[in-house]
Amino acid sequence: MILRSKLTKTLLASMLAVTGFAASAQEKVTVQLKWLPQAQFAGYYVAQAKGYYKDAGLDVTIKAGGPDISPVQVIAGKAADVVVNWMPDALAAREAGVPLVNIAQVFNQSGLMLTCKKSSGVSSPKDLKGKTLGVWYGGNEYPFLNWMSKLGYKPDTDIKILKQGFNVDPLLQNQAACISTMIYNEYWQVVDAGVKESDLITFFYEKEGVASLEDGLYVLESNLKDPAFVARMAKFLKASFKGWNDAVKNPAEAAKIVVKADTSGSANEAVQKRQMENVAKLITTASTAKMGYLEPAAYERTVKVLLSSGSSPVIKKDPGKAAYSHAVWEASTK
Repeated sequence: MILRSKLTKTLLASMLAVTGFAASAQEKVTVQLKWLPQAQFAGYYVAQAKGYYKDAGLDVTIKAGGPDISPVQVIAGKAADVVVNWMPDALAAREAGVPLVNIAQVFNQSGLMLTCKKSSGVSSPKDLKGKTLGVWYGGNEYPFLNWMSKLGYKPDTDIKILKQGFNVDPLLQNQAACISTMIYNEYWQVVDAGVKESDLITFFYEKEGVASLEDGLYVLESNLKDPAFVARMAKFLKASFKGWNDAVKNPAEAAKIVVKADTSGSANEAVQKRQMENVAKLITTASTAKMGYLEPAAYERTVKVLLSSGSSPVIKKDPGKAAYSHAVWEASTK
């Protein structure tokens, strides 16, 4: 009886040791988002909530962004393994000395637009001259500046720029004729505030020919020399894409998951569902073998736009193929 008891204890200890080893064997990954918890990042939250990361052997920490958080600074400080960022900001950072490399492009369409009140006298881009325009900064201003350069409008001479906070107040309070909005977020904030859609006019950067690639995943170039890092990121991509596919197919479920992930309690389920429905329009590769693949032609178009900013280009030289890598994406497909 004593022998059996000792044997039982030994087996139990062995099982606990194996369990502990399995738990410690989970590879850690930290991803820094560009903004607060919302459906813009639903794929990552869905992958987390549904256990896709855990199933891949990963222990993923999702760090929310905010108005005072720069993904570039976070990854430069080694506080994240991978960040969600827009390509203009990433390429500008690369040229400034932070060697970011795109390993996946989740959004292959741009959701950025300028939203104006028709009552301000704006009906076409030529009417923007002489107007006050709300613009996001912190890396988000580059597409706008490219567009104005293309139109031949100089800030403070032909147009007045209002550095816009991440809200729609300038339009609601008539402080600006137009403001920066995303099709999945701020545009609907304007509508929810009581402004009729028929009283608004929007200019999509995609349609104006100045769209830049938005939400992509970036890592530090030096880390790609480490096979273990590449393998870990490949697992992260594969699980994330699975989460994104689920989010696109089931916006209602994704909205519930996002709301639960928002510890501030400010996220609204109906709003997040609507946001996810619009985010889905920007991921035309969802549920296909090309999910997350950065098309070289799309990259080159973005670079061309950033280089053609008149006297103040976002980047001064073409970073070439060094600014992106398909190695992690290709590994994720195996």
